[in-house]
Amino acid sequence: QVQLVESGGGLVQAGGSLRLSCAASGNFASVNAMGWYRQAPGKQRELVAAITTDDSTDYVDDVKGRFTISRDNAKNTVYLQMNSLKPEDTAVYYCNVEVLRWNNRLNYWGQGTQVTVSS
Repeated sequence: QVQLVESGGGLVQAGGSLRLSCAASGNFASVNAMGWYRQAPGKQRELVAAITTDDSTDYVDDVKGRFTISRDNAKNTVYLQMNSLKPEDTAVYYCNVEVLRWNNRLNYWGQGTQVTVSS
């Protein structure tokens, strides 16, 4: 079994910052790509940022320069530092992690954490 535990969401004023964390634990050989998605009310879930095992990163255009994704491989944890937050960043944020388990690449989702940005 694999568990993902997210933390760090909350309510912040526009222009503020939050840092999300997602820690993976359980029975797996290694952690591969890690990423953050978000889903706003009435909208589809979208990829916000992703990071590979060699620390290559990718971001959706509207968070470039404001959000930074990073990972701590020793802790199997991925972070999302969010600065200069805007009301349109309001959403439930989910981490997604690919692990190698029994020679299979499997994807797991975190439980989601609410981020609310007030104007």
